[in-house]
Amino acid sequence: MEDQIFCPVGAEGDDSGVFVQGTQIPAALIEKCGVWIDHAGSAILSQQDYDISPVHNPLWLIADEGGMIFSYGDQSWEFQKGECFVIPAGAKGCALHSAKDSRLLWFTLAGPLTVDFMRQMNAYNRVPARQGMLPTQVLLIRQTVQVLVRHTDTSDASFQLAQLMWGLLAAHKGHSVATNVTLSHEIARVVDAMRQSNYKAALSLAEMAAISRMPVETFRKRFTSELGIPPLGYLQFQKMERAKTLLRGGMSVRQTGVEIGMPDPYHFSKQFKHVVGMSPTAYLKHVGTNDQDDAFFLPDERASTQTVEE
Repeated sequence: MEDQIFCPVGAEGDDSGVFVQGTQIPAALIEKCGVWIDHAGSAILSQQDYDISPVHNPLWLIADEGGMIFSYGDQSWEFQKGECFVIPAGAKGCALHSAKDSRLLWFTLAGPLTVDFMRQMNAYNRVPARQGMLPTQVLLIRQTVQVLVRHTDTSDASFQLAQLMWGLLAAHKGHSVATNVTLSHEIARVVDAMRQSNYKAALSLAEMAAISRMPVETFRKRFTSELGIPPLGYLQFQKMERAKTLLRGGMSVRQTGVEIGMPDPYHFSKQFKHVVGMSPTAYLKHVGTNDQDDAFFLPDERASTQTVEE
């Protein structure tokens, strides 16, 4: 099991917080799949400031309750409920501030396909970075922590944990993943329509409702109930995740905007910054392109990595 990840700074006494974590020993079949949840846990923070210790695998941090500040080197960002930061393996200099009474969820991934899985999630970065996160994904991660803590140091829940992990990717890719695992037929029709257009279509609320064959207000309430986010907010999220993929693949900012239905570069950059927290150009400088990512493989990683298909 990983050593203590969250180390209080200047804390008085022994009250560093409440930490629960577990470790999976993957079943043989899951190990052959190439990527699995390695560690997972939750933390209720009782101090203001914590250093985050480097860990051996990519670390995903999710704010489950409260808010705090996440810092890396001389940079800092607000870290609010429902948001996620991904820290590369071995990264140093990460910290949390104003964290008292906040609750975190976290997990790490392991296996030879970890890099490919991370790339599919737009999460394989050179440095710590904010990761787009849907409410349904937060729920899946909360369930992951609960399952792994109950079955720590065993392979008893390997298949359930694999289902939850692949659910994260399915939700990220716009598949019909809901808070109750499966979307209703009416809402799935709308989600599938968004995905089939590669998120280029600028669907209005009325157009989405027409696809679902429901009245507008009924559709809005049903969509929000099943996915935890309003329909226009969901479409915006998926557009920006698609934009990240295109930018990291080498596409220009202008053409990326066109590909997601935002041909005005100013409007696209403004919306990207609103969702991602930085402009498209700043995002690329921060996380790098896919070609730059290749420089961060270890030799044995490059040799052993297979490809996860879209």
